[in-house]
Amino acid sequence: MFISPMLLEKADAPFSDSRYLFEPKIDGHRLIFSQIDGNVRLYTRHNNDCTRQYPEIAAARFDHDVILDGEIACVNPANGVSDFEAVMSRFSARKADKIRNLTVTNPATFAVFDVLRYRDADVRKLPLIERKEILAGLAMPNVSMGVVPYVEGAGEALFTQIEAREMEGVVAKRKDSAYVSRRSPDWRKIINWTYADVFITGYRKGEFGWLAGVVDDRGKVRPAGIIEFGASPTHKKAFYGVSKSILSGEDSEFVYVEPRIGARVKMRNWTKAGMLRTPVFCEFVV
Repeated sequence: MFISPMLLEKADAPFSDSRYLFEPKIDGHRLIFSQIDGNVRLYTRHNNDCTRQYPEIAAARFDHDVILDGEIACVNPANGVSDFEAVMSRFSARKADKIRNLTVTNPATFAVFDVLRYRDADVRKLPLIERKEILAGLAMPNVSMGVVPYVEGAGEALFTQIEAREMEGVVAKRKDSAYVSRRSPDWRKIINWTYADVFITGYRKGEFGWLAGVVDDRGKVRPAGIIEFGASPTHKKAFYGVSKSILSGEDSEFVYVEPRIGARVKMRNWTKAGMLRTPVFCEFVV
């Protein structure tokens, strides 16, 4: 049984508030765990069945019906932090032998943060703090499942710890919030952004996108991703006004410019391939 998940709105900065619970934001992908009449199915937030990809979690059985919400994580043993690229390698695996091997070389963990159905009851209308009490009383059926810890009120202190560990961020949730299958201001995310200075080296001909480049070890500008978010109409107008004088070529998809326009971006992190992960434009830099 799939339940569409409750989604987060954004908060601009860390905050503390006694009306809220604060949890570490797990860097993975959303998962709805459904066990009805002994049958377990796993779903992404978009209702895609991913039971096959995570046999170590699909094998879990409670002694009653339950529907749980959480995040799939693949923890890096070196630092104890979830590795998003490792999670995506698990999610994209389709062949049975590859999936079987990955359960050993790249095991997945289901980090549970909410309970939506417990035994014969739909508990989504209960306040979050009561759902947390139910969740705390659940015995997880195997080592591939665990409950996400939280603190009450002390969001800024938790964010400081998240920064020190280079984790993704913090989620703030009102203690009295019911579970709704939509985006809600009762749940908010505060991202631990990484910042970088880049050069804009071109732009996409179709939908908006600026090509970003960074200087490599040889002093050359290499591709580092596409900036699709953050630029206001004023920023775009300023860029296109200047870019006309520094054009360097084009192809079917992009127009290229000389790397003279600098920009600061914020992002989730650098990928293993040295690319910006979800870069957001902040400002032009000289």
